Amino acid sequence: MTTTPAEMRWQQKTTVHNLDGRQLTVGERDRTRPFLLLHGGAGPASVAGFADLLAARWNARVLVPTHPGFDGTPRADGLDSVPALAGLYADLLESENLWDVTVIGNSIGGWIAAELALRSSPRVSGIVLVNAVGIDVPGHPVTDVSGLTPDELRKLSFHDPERFPPDPRRRPGPDLAALAAYTKMRMADPGLRDRLGRLDLPVRVVWGESDGIAVPAYGRALAEAIPGARFTLIPGAGHLPQIETPEELLAAIGAER
Repeated sequence: MTTTPAEMRWQQKTTVHNLDGRQLTVGERDRTRPFLLLHGGAGPASVAGFADLLAARWNARVLVPTHPGFDGTPRADGLDSVPALAGLYADLLESENLWDVTVIGNSIGGWIAAELALRSSPRVSGIVLVNAVGIDVPGHPVTDVSGLTPDELRKLSFHDPERFPPDPRRRPGPDLAALAAYTKMRMADPGLRDRLGRLDLPVRVVWGESDGIAVPAYGRALAEAIPGARFTLIPGAGHLPQIETPEELLAAIGAER
């Protein structure tokens, strides 16, 4: 994935917000149209390249928060659940006075996006759930990644794991301690599937066909739980389409523009 010098002409910055005592580090690519891009257990680095692509192609303002506790950032007392994170991001949109925001979330970031949408904020105009977790689907549980080796995790995460060898500069897998703080390593809320039936905004569910962590049948069940949601399957991608097939993911999101 490459961008031209002209495409790279946006303002890139990192700010630290204090939202009622809860510290939140947010990376931002600022052009105009607002997106809130929420990472999964792999951390903010897993969505950074896609944030650049969004900003470059669509003249977008892209907020890329680091969920508190990830990458060594502080996590306030009481910030200990996915709904609490959704509340934090609702406060962020208020603080920034953002409207017509499209929220994109990968994996647990998709779960957070769904919870944010369920708050019925008028500032959120649509959500994109990318290989999202958060619901119970009988017969298709989300894989427990806590005991996996890095090689096992790569094989489940990518269509072609050989293209993505371990990076010695980065954590070899998800930040389990940070994940556990919000989920207790239970990747579903038993009541979420029914609550999703209340959503009344455009929703696109996008899934990598080769996802071994949450299989495509899980993604279809997620889409079926949401009135009017559209499901897109991306060949040649696993759990992280924003890394493996960013152009295809961008095209799928663009169908809602």
